[in-house]
Amino acid sequence: MKKIFLNFLILITCAFTLTSHAASKNKETYEYLDLFGQVFDRVRTGYVEEVSDEELIEKAIDGMLTGLDPHSGYMNEEVWQEMQTDTKGKFGGLGIEITMEDGFVKVISPIEDTPAYEAGVKAGDYIIQIDEIPVFGLSLNEAVDLMRGKKGSPITITVSREGVDPFEIKIIRDIIKIQSVKSDIFNDVGYLRITSFTEQTESGLIKSIKKIKEELDNKEIGYILDLRSNPGGLLKQAVKVTDIFLERGEIVSTRGRKKIDMQRYQAKSGDLIDAKPLIVIINGGSASASEIVAGALQDHKRAIIIGTKSFGKGSVQTIIPFKKSNDKMAGIRLTTARYYTPSGESIQGKGIDPDIIVEQGSFESTEYKRYSESDLKGSLDNEKDESNENTEEISPQEERLAMDFQLAHAVDLIKGLNIYQEFFSQ
Repeated sequence: MKKIFLNFLILITCAFTLTSHAASKNKETYEYLDLFGQVFDRVRTGYVEEVSDEELIEKAIDGMLTGLDPHSGYMNEEVWQEMQTDTKGKFGGLGIEITMEDGFVKVISPIEDTPAYEAGVKAGDYIIQIDEIPVFGLSLNEAVDLMRGKKGSPITITVSREGVDPFEIKIIRDIIKIQSVKSDIFNDVGYLRITSFTEQTESGLIKSIKKIKEELDNKEIGYILDLRSNPGGLLKQAVKVTDIFLERGEIVSTRGRKKIDMQRYQAKSGDLIDAKPLIVIINGGSASASEIVAGALQDHKRAIIIGTKSFGKGSVQTIIPFKKSNDKMAGIRLTTARYYTPSGESIQGKGIDPDIIVEQGSFESTEYKRYSESDLKGSLDNEKDESNENTEEISPQEERLAMDFQLAHAVDLIKGLNIYQEFFSQ
């Protein structure tokens, strides 16, 4: 009886302790909420300019979210509406994926064929001024708002880039239509370029593969998947793209705050390129969904990854909608999980290391001319050649390979693998 009473007393004591702890925690929370109310009231009445309650509250919400990490944030009605069209592959702006770092806007990657890309903005650039307004001290949303504008309107951004003095770039805003997937053929090698992961990416990639097979009569010797300067996009599309090249196995897992939040994404049977050699090219502008694809294909030994280390964004953002009192929609972008490659590695802040590091290098000129013995003064004529004229024309693909060292390396690598396979199959 004494033992039962003692156990009962312990239970009562623990319950009282837990209740006291909860009450103490709630009291602390209410004290901070009261502090927030006091600050809100003081700002509303004492700020140098009149500010609406709505604007103050939205800034407070955004500050709470952006203070947690660079990828969380508040989306007002306008941003929410634009976000709905972003994932469909058409939106207005400059065409850059950005984040905040050390108080400045950092370019994750310019999106191919957009005003920013054409103007020379590069991955890793810091935007330190937008027109006449310094970026330091602004929130990410405020910086984005400054860069948005009507089609055809000019904007000047001041860029800080490693190794050079800050300089200005003038850009004309435009409506941006993203062609998510592009394709080409280089020396019997299928080339697949994904610029971002939108709702059209999987279908576009499948069409491109079918087109390459038809043009080469299914005699392609391998494929290159180019993910350079791809800032990412939709997680589900990254999973579907990876699945195109895998027969089985885990593609990616996401792990949140609780064990119940863990999700695993598995590949379904069916390699659309028939197990042919695959090279993936990445660089410092390859982020998020791009890293999911590269990491999975690397872990499964399905592709050789070349290029330079990727960006290292290994977190998952959930879009949470809220209906306002006027029935219009707003929302928040909240980091809810980290993603992990099939081997269990988190790339957050680390990035994907290529199997073969290939720097892009720089070129003195975009002009390309091939020289041979026949170009030399006084060279002997070929007895079988009635004319000494060099009539060989350079194709756009050859010109591209002459300028893109990483791509040329990838093509050579596939050709080498093909020769190796043919040699040992004899």
